[in-house]
Amino acid sequence: MSISISLEGKVALVTGASRGIGLAISKTYAQAGATVVMVSRKEEELASAFQELAKVGKGSYVAANVGYEQDIERIVEFAMNQFGRVDILVNNAGTNPHFGPLMDISVSAWDKIMDVNLKAPLLLSQKVVSAWMANNGGRIINMASVGGIKAMPYIGAYNISKAGLIMLTKQLAQELGPLNITVNALAPGVIKTRFARALWENEYISSEILKQTPLGRHGEPEDVAGIALFLASDYGSYVNGAVIAIDGGELA
Repeated sequence: MSISISLEGKVALVTGASRGIGLAISKTYAQAGATVVMVSRKEEELASAFQELAKVGKGSYVAANVGYEQDIERIVEFAMNQFGRVDILVNNAGTNPHFGPLMDISVSAWDKIMDVNLKAPLLLSQKVVSAWMANNGGRIINMASVGGIKAMPYIGAYNISKAGLIMLTKQLAQELGPLNITVNALAPGVIKTRFARALWENEYISSEILKQTPLGRHGEPEDVAGIALFLASDYGSYVNGAVIAIDGGELA
């Protein structure tokens, strides 16, 4: 007997989809049969990423900045106009313009981090629930971080935003569960993406993290995409309000 995970008939909206974890999730969902709406800021990168997705599945894309409320409205309107539903929302877009002590962060950098990493997932969740999920159920997956669970040097503001996202996940799981909407968070460790390059390419930082990681390696985007697929599928239907660490055992 073979077991497969299918997302046939589902529409997934994935932010931060042009590269890294977001692209891996988009392609994995498409391979499982979902129609994927890819979202990212830069149109040229996004168009190139969509060509990769089109080789394995179907969907569309829209260039937008989730840091702006008007763009969030446009994203959900686009998905609904194109496909008439949004069954899965992956709040993956993130930013971290400040690398260093919290004592040195500017107000503008703090606001940008909170707008993209924390406020945008709330606003997008509000919009997709109102547009489709309230009457049809759905899955919301928030991309947190192990940094939202334990403090780390250099990325304090980013970590604080992810800690807030974890609590947002739990709160929404309680509020939306009665509507048959599950809300869960993934908490990756260091994943070998361009976004995390300052961590895994720095020999000292990388070695210190690996000392705490029993598997002895940094993660790959596909390591995260597989868990995102499970949560979006029927197999994940009773998982709600969970925070799943994908960190090679760093938090163990």
